[in-house]
Amino acid sequence: METQRIIEFPHKNMDKRPRKRPRLTWDVPPPLPPPKVLPALYCVQEFGNGGMPNYACSSMFYGAIPRTGSPPWRPDDKDGHYVFAIGENLTPRYRILSKMGEGTFGQVVECFDNEKKELVAIKIVRSINKYREAAMIEIDVLQRLARHDIGGPRCVQIRNWFDYRNHICIVFEKLGPSLYDFLRKNSYRSFPIDLVRELGRQLLESVAFMHELRLIHTDLKPENILLVSAEYVKVPDYKFLSRSSKDGSYFKNLPKSSAIKLIDFGSTTFEHQDHSYVVSTRHYRAPEVILGLGWNYPCDLWSVGCILIELCSGEALFQTHENLEHLAMMERVLGPLPHHMVIRADRRAEKYFRRGARLDWPDGATSRDSMRAVWKLLRLPVIYLYSASPNCLCKFYAITHCLLCSILC
Repeated sequence: METQRIIEFPHKNMDKRPRKRPRLTWDVPPPLPPPKVLPALYCVQEFGNGGMPNYACSSMFYGAIPRTGSPPWRPDDKDGHYVFAIGENLTPRYRILSKMGEGTFGQVVECFDNEKKELVAIKIVRSINKYREAAMIEIDVLQRLARHDIGGPRCVQIRNWFDYRNHICIVFEKLGPSLYDFLRKNSYRSFPIDLVRELGRQLLESVAFMHELRLIHTDLKPENILLVSAEYVKVPDYKFLSRSSKDGSYFKNLPKSSAIKLIDFGSTTFEHQDHSYVVSTRHYRAPEVILGLGWNYPCDLWSVGCILIELCSGEALFQTHENLEHLAMMERVLGPLPHHMVIRADRRAEKYFRRGARLDWPDGATSRDSMRAVWKLLRLPVIYLYSASPNCLCKFYAITHCLLCSILC
């Protein structure tokens, strides 16, 4: 039986990091006969005055929908992903235009909303219980953000959500590319320092807004920061003007608008919840997480500092896949880990230290390549000399240095 429950909301390469695998083909088996048509419950949630939701429910009979309204029923693929074809409908309301991305949670597709006559992005969660449960938690967070982020200037706005063929589907406003996608398509050329400062200001305001609501994002990274607009302009790249190029590499792209929004609240945690497990994508993970000290709001600030450096340089600061190497990189860039953190490290992290006080590096390195990866890193002030002009270097360095050192103080 195909059940649909809808909750409505008002409108308001250089990089060595492992990335979410691209999905190259679709495993589309022969369609099965559609299930017996049964009535489904259609629930709408609208916000009234004071931000409290009002519910209205009605019955919607699929027998009244044209035969072309919904695609044939297909089994999911072996990983629990929803199988679809471009051009068909996701419920009669949404027509699938393209696939935008894929992750461990499921897929994101661009759709046209036949009712609102607008483009939207729909996150189709895998039909596996743990991902369905995580999606419901994300919806709870999105509802909380929507009630307080009036006009939606900080976080992506949820339009509605529904359960379709055992897949939780979350409908969002359509935004532009992520900062990571923009960097990648721009050959990992860094952003101008003035633009980084503006992006940083908005990012800090968004994080502060979440923290005021006692929410910790825990997975801040360039992939989870989207430009509101996809428009861009080409400008000369003065680092390449002296070179001869046939492919126009002496130009780089800059976004027309600097407006950004946070996305992906699937890992967002409330302050009162358990904070003992590992969070954050590796390259933006704070030292207290690696050391097993427990984490809180500062772990988001550490991620912000790493992001700002990446926007300035074009490359992730800590390109590593192993904890000891990661800690060694932190010490290389920022100086020794504070003693009070080292002595509180949990039992699993004790192996990273010699006699419980000094990092076991380079003796504990797994290879010479690992040692070279650490030694090639520069101190934080030197990194900015390559990315910032003298006029704004001191102020920008001070801001980002405080962010990176916030948990180390």
